[in-house]
Amino acid sequence: MTDSQLYERDFYAWANEQAELLRAGRLSEADIGHIAEEIESMGKTEKRELVSRLTVLLLHLLKWQFQPSHRGASWRASINNCRDDIIDHLADNPSLKPQLGAALIAAYRRARRQAAAETGLDEAVFPTDCPWTFGEATDEAFWPEA
Repeated sequence: MTDSQLYERDFYAWANEQAELLRAGRLSEADIGHIAEEIESMGKTEKRELVSRLTVLLLHLLKWQFQPSHRGASWRASINNCRDDIIDHLADNPSLKPQLGAALIAAYRRARRQAAAETGLDEAVFPTDCPWTFGEATDEAFWPEA
């Protein structure tokens, strides 16, 4: 079976085989094209993870601001945990920092839609554009008011 066939049929076996080839320095035998594709994919996964974590944080901040009667210790803890997760993710992937503007826009679009669904409020109630900067959203001292 060729590397390409193994890649298509049994990714786990292919990945282990490629790792062995790379560790042994047998680059000419490695499936370089697919290895490069997988490394690129891993980078995209890290960016998607940032957007996902930001979405959850922005969702919680929207609910905090627009449902003040529901505020509680668990919401506060969730927001703080999200902030910590984002800061840790960026510490592990500092090259994502130039992507923060685009990530915030994408995350807010999702968070706004989800906030409307979860709160029962009309989507038009929430600002069209993210009302906070990345710095504000991740600042542990920042708590939006109604």
